[in-house]
Amino acid sequence: MADLRGVAAVVVTYDALPWIEQCLQSLEGVETVVVDNGSRDGTVAVVRERFPAVRVVEQENLGLAAGWNRGIEETQSDHVLIVNADAWLVGGALDALMQTIQRRARAAWVSPRLRNPDGTLQRSVRGWPSVWRLATEYLFLRKLAPHSRALNAFYGAGFDHASEQAVEWAMGSCMLVRRASLEDIGLFDPDFFLFSEETDWCRRARDAGWEVVFTPAAECVHVGGASHGGRLFRENLSGHLRYLRKHEGLRTAERARRLLRSALRLRALLFRGERGAMYRDAATWLASGDVDALLRR
Repeated sequence: MADLRGVAAVVVTYDALPWIEQCLQSLEGVETVVVDNGSRDGTVAVVRERFPAVRVVEQENLGLAAGWNRGIEETQSDHVLIVNADAWLVGGALDALMQTIQRRARAAWVSPRLRNPDGTLQRSVRGWPSVWRLATEYLFLRKLAPHSRALNAFYGAGFDHASEQAVEWAMGSCMLVRRASLEDIGLFDPDFFLFSEETDWCRRARDAGWEVVFTPAAECVHVGGASHGGRLFRENLSGHLRYLRKHEGLRTAERARRLLRSALRLRALLFRGERGAMYRDAATWLASGDVDALLRR
C-alpha cells in the first residue's frame, strides 16, 4: 500500500450540489482543499457543516484552471489529487494512483479509468486537437466509421481502457499530479477559463519530457457536465482555438476557426430548437472576428 501522507486533494466548486458530498466522502482521511468559485446554491455552507476538516477557500470565479492553481498553492504535498466536484473515487483508487506514479519516475500525471454513474465506461483518453481531428468531430465524420482511428483520433478511438499506458492527454475529471512536474513546467494556464486547460498542461508536460499515464487499476465515477449542464458550448470552442493558437500557431488556429464556423452553420440547418439556436449563436460568434480578437473578449 502506498503512503498517502504525501498527497493532498483539490476540489474546485461552482454550484456543486448535489454531488459534492459524495466527492468529499470519497476523500475522507486525505488533506483536502475546496476552492469555491462563487457558488450561490449553498455549496460552501454544506461543505463547512458536513466536512469540518476540509479547508474552504472562497474566491471570485476566475475559471477552473485558476481554481486548480489556487488549491495547489494552498498545499505543500509531493502529489496533488485534483478531482471534479461531480466525481468520486471508488474503493482503493487513490492508493492505486499513488502506486502508479511512484513506480513511473517520469509520470507527471496519472488518470484513473472513469465510470458513468450507471457503471458503464466513460471514455476519457483523448488525442491532441488538430484541424483534421476537429473536422471529424464537428462535421460528424467520425459517425461514418465509429471504430476508425483515422476518423476518431480526437476521442482516442481504439484505446484499450484495460491497460496501463502513456497517453497524449486524458480528461481532467480526476488526476494525480506530481508537484515536481508542476515546479518544472508551471501551473495550469488561467487563460483557459473552462475546457482545454488539462489538454494544454498535458501537452506542456509531454513537450518537457514527462509522461501522462492512464491506469485501469484505479477507478473514479464522473457524472459529466454536471457543473455546466452543457451551457458553455462557446467556451468549449474557445478552448480549442486557444490551445491551437498557443501550440500550433495563428495560421492553424485560423483554419480551425473557419472550419468550426462552417461546420456549425451546417449544424444549425440540421437541428432545430435550442440545439440549433446554440449552433447558430456559436457560428455567429466565430464569424465576428479573427482568433486573436475572439480570444481577447
